Amino acid sequence: MLAQVLQPIPLALLGIIAIYTIVLVVLLKKILKNKAVEFASSPATNKPSDTADSSFEDKADEAMRLNQTFRKFVPKQFVDHFAKHGSDTLELGRADEDELAILFSDIRGFTGLSENMTPQELMNFLNSYFLRMNDPIHQNSGFIDKFIGDAVMALFDRPAGTNTDKAQDAIRAALGLREAIILYNEHRANCDYPAVNIGIGVHFGPVIIGTVGSEDRMDTTVIGDAVNIAFRLEALAPKYFTDIVVSAETLKQANADGVFKYRLLDWVRVKGRQTPLEIYEVIDHQADEVKQLKLANAEFIKLGITYRKLQQWDQAQQSFQRAIEISPSDTLAKHHLFQCDVLMNSDLPKDWDGSILL
Repeated sequence: MLAQVLQPIPLALLGIIAIYTIVLVVLLKKILKNKAVEFASSPATNKPSDTADSSFEDKADEAMRLNQTFRKFVPKQFVDHFAKHGSDTLELGRADEDELAILFSDIRGFTGLSENMTPQELMNFLNSYFLRMNDPIHQNSGFIDKFIGDAVMALFDRPAGTNTDKAQDAIRAALGLREAIILYNEHRANCDYPAVNIGIGVHFGPVIIGTVGSEDRMDTTVIGDAVNIAFRLEALAPKYFTDIVVSAETLKQANADGVFKYRLLDWVRVKGRQTPLEIYEVIDHQADEVKQLKLANAEFIKLGITYRKLQQWDQAQQSFQRAIEISPSDTLAKHHLFQCDVLMNSDLPKDWDGSILL
């Protein structure tokens, strides 16, 4: 009897235990789920990961900004040039020798122009001017090495190009600069600003490309006789009343015959150099009627310079006079005629080679 009474009790207890167990499991799942949601959305949990990602992005952006800033001061072409010669770093004292074309350009009468400007107006003008000069250079595989006051020094060293490519790039850039200055002057005229004019000199030759300075201040540089010649040629442009002055070596390297139109200017010795050189003017950018007249009297100017070298003054004067007859407004022919008058009445040294020191 007792056994029959006690038998349902364990079954009831088991039922109650089972119900409580189910309830506990359900409650536990809910608690764990809520904890998981709280953990996932907790700022404290996400902060280390978010901070790491944000820090990485900030440093990447900063590195990009520094790289872009660095390129503004050191042209990428300099780094590429050193890489071409087996160096992947831009360390102090690095030096390589190469052949390339150098272009110098500056503003005519800049001192007088700047006197009428405030400092801020002067900076605005220069930046506006340089902005326009930059494109023709870059579009012809060149890069600006330095801004020197109002002057621009550009290098043409196409990485995979030949010497012909480099020389032609420089000449085309010079022609592009002349086109850019015409457009710039049209914009200045709309604002009632005076027009500006530029002179350009181009030379091709060997240079040393390297880095100079100290441990805390370094700069890239290009030095050599070729740089001096390019600089002096630019200074000769106003003396010969022309826009673009190039050396015979530049035309030779460019295989210029049939590609560009040009004529001989003179046989000169530039400052800082004893060996004379032939200089030419490129005239592709000038009006057709002007080009035709200059090409028509080019042979007489060349012949007159040849006679001058031989000190055959009468023949030289006759040649320059013929050039003037073809083009009465040609300042180059008149310049040479005047030079003949000066030279024939001067006490020239016995070893004079016929060149003019300018």
